[in-house]
Amino acid sequence: MPDYSDPRLALPPGEGAAWQVSAGMAPVFETPAPDARLATQALHGEILDIFAQDGAFGLARCRRDHYVGWVPMASLSQPVHAPTHKVRTLRTHAYSAPDLKSPPQTVLSLGAHVTASGTQGDYVQCEHAGWVHTRHLAPLGTMEPDPVTTAERYLHTPYLWGGRDSLGLDCTGLTQQAFEAAGVLLPRDSDMQLAWAGDEIVDWKVSGALKRGDILFWKGHAGIMTDTHHLLHANAWHMAVAREPLEDAITRIKTYYAEPVGARRIDIGKLAGRVPDWMAEPVA
Repeated sequence: MPDYSDPRLALPPGEGAAWQVSAGMAPVFETPAPDARLATQALHGEILDIFAQDGAFGLARCRRDHYVGWVPMASLSQPVHAPTHKVRTLRTHAYSAPDLKSPPQTVLSLGAHVTASGTQGDYVQCEHAGWVHTRHLAPLGTMEPDPVTTAERYLHTPYLWGGRDSLGLDCTGLTQQAFEAAGVLLPRDSDMQLAWAGDEIVDWKVSGALKRGDILFWKGHAGIMTDTHHLLHANAWHMAVAREPLEDAITRIKTYYAEPVGARRIDIGKLAGRVPDWMAEPVA
């Protein structure tokens, strides 16, 4: 049985209070400072538990994947509203009125959660966001059938360490977003995904063994196969999400860094909608 006790996911001491991301996105930093390194991002509508405050920052644990870090309190609000819909397009504007000519209030990215509180014409009024076009939203339980198709929508998105929104994301931000759209939650970082996500592909080194949807890992890096011979990944060479021949990626990364270390296969039919084992709280 894998050891799911990881300090990046550990419940902070004390009693947490529920807050909700009301900004388009909330950065989650490693330390309580605006120039700290970005650990991850929480999208609009996500719920975080705040355990302590240090100046303008709160020590947060993200409910969606248990990742812990420091969040600007100005990006959060109370009370928490139960989400009803999610953004189904790569990104959308939330307007100040149900009119495409009205000033936008924020930008929402694919997968962001919203709480509908009214409708007018083609627009849905969303708490703490604004008016969003109805064709850019889907009911919260809607699942995409293919994570690769979702990942391909981020093609050419700039690389951003710790990012997971449509304006910038990293390698595991991409894989996490792609599979969550299909109903499967992956842990945040590449070592966690390699150890805990799906099933190990034992013969992954054999030519032709990998298939569409498999995740290939290096130490500190991951990419998703679009077919047997092509890899889609957010990477620091292209500084963007790029699709390229697998052998080209392996050769280049080997030259500058290292060789792949493993691969995993995610069974969507078996895992969609299930709370993953690594999300269980450790027994005291």
